[in-house]
Amino acid sequence: MESSSETVVPSRHSDRVLVIMAKAPRPGAVKTRLIPSLPLQAVTTFYRCLLGDTLALARSLGGVEIAIMCPDSDVNELARLAGDGARVVAQKGEGLAAGLKSVFAHFAEGHQRRVIAFNSDSPHLPVTLLTNAFETLAAHDMVVGPTHDGGYYLVGAKAAHAALFHGARMGTNSAFDTLLERARRLELSVGFTDPFYDIDTEDDLTRLAAELRLAPGRAPRTAAWLEEWQKVVPQLPTAAGDL
Repeated sequence: MESSSETVVPSRHSDRVLVIMAKAPRPGAVKTRLIPSLPLQAVTTFYRCLLGDTLALARSLGGVEIAIMCPDSDVNELARLAGDGARVVAQKGEGLAAGLKSVFAHFAEGHQRRVIAFNSDSPHLPVTLLTNAFETLAAHDMVVGPTHDGGYYLVGAKAAHAALFHGARMGTNSAFDTLLERARRLELSVGFTDPFYDIDTEDDLTRLAAELRLAPGRAPRTAAWLEEWQKVVPQLPTAAGDL
């Protein structure tokens, strides 16, 4: 099947757009920092659950257009996974920084809309944080949701600012500080949402498993996978540090 640069769904004509930064769930291509701790196929299945629950979280927001930004080679597979109601768009260039530039160039440039780019591995995020992010963006040029490890789980803007992400090393623990410094240079006002965490390391996985045991409805696909996995591996790894 030939790749298409974008799948088309009926427009909601919304002034708010939530764009999920995603990859197709293929072995060795997703959640690679968990591979030393979990079998390759388990990591892939786990990411598929995270992505499914993240889409469900996004769709729980009222009056918001939902889209996915991904590498060109992943468009068709992600369109099948997402189903109706989510536009899937191919980014221009390689890597997360290129993906973020593509989000705002595609959805914000020339439009009066609030656009937020969001991680595909944070389905456990309270929906109120996403709602608050759009409200914060109404009063600022940008909104950022910091993670506890020095990165960020969402970033939003009302216009394309390519210089924010040019050449940025998005996976480093200084990504948040780098983004703020660039926003200052561009004289952009920045609002913030509450700090949160995404799923990159063993500690993150352990924390998520503990939270979803108490409230599986927050991310039901992921909670079910973790429950089944823990029947095989009774105790999830708890070692700290980068993988």
